[in-house]
Amino acid sequence: MELNEVTISRAIVEEQTRILLDYLEMDAAIVGGGPSGLACAALLGERGVKCALIEKKLSIGGGMWGGGMMFPRIVVQEEARRLLDRFGITHREYAPGYFVASSVEAVAKLTAAACDAGVEFFNLTTVEDVMIKSDARVSGLVVNWTPVEMAGLHVDPLTLACACTIDATGHDAVVARMVEAKGAEIAVKGESFMWAERAETNIVGHTREIYPGLVVTGMAANAVAGESRMGPIFGGMLLSGERAAALVAEKLGK
Repeated sequence: MELNEVTISRAIVEEQTRILLDYLEMDAAIVGGGPSGLACAALLGERGVKCALIEKKLSIGGGMWGGGMMFPRIVVQEEARRLLDRFGITHREYAPGYFVASSVEAVAKLTAAACDAGVEFFNLTTVEDVMIKSDARVSGLVVNWTPVEMAGLHVDPLTLACACTIDATGHDAVVARMVEAKGAEIAVKGESFMWAERAETNIVGHTREIYPGLVVTGMAANAVAGESRMGPIFGGMLLSGERAAALVAEKLGK
């Protein structure tokens, strides 16, 4: 078979345009492709929720890729071990209640699970604003290409409509801060000092709807609450993503 360059280009443009048009309206948009966002996306997809994951960087995985200080290993505590099993992530018990796993395998298998569940990914896409109308709820996201933002180009964005938005943007809590900046009655306190036990214990409780249509998960949830950070232990991230998926699915009746 003789390969045609235009056919290759046409396939890419037509297929991605078809997907983008289909996802201009969706049930749930997860902003941020770290561990909590990936877990949330995979679990929502399994429930039949039409959802997409929006990631500003070229690759997804967030801070999990680098493990701890570029040692590509992560630790997960006993309470979250079942999620390692659920996603088929190989692990071993390092000490009683401490399980160590490959950060690369963890990201790869969470991503594969989300793909298998029908989640669409929009990488290199930045959320620059939210849509809030007279019903006083987050009902859409204003997006642009990340390179446009990086270059400071004056290019107007597009809008995606969604019934629920999940802020999984990590320490910066980007979407929550946008809503706060627009005058909504929420307060993003910012994350506190390192205290793994406290952060891991409280993160699921901080995973909640902070404004109509907006749920926070992972370190974004801890940042909103002014909670501690925990370093390269990722059980709380997975459990928070699971909790966010349950909250959103309940709101959508899935």
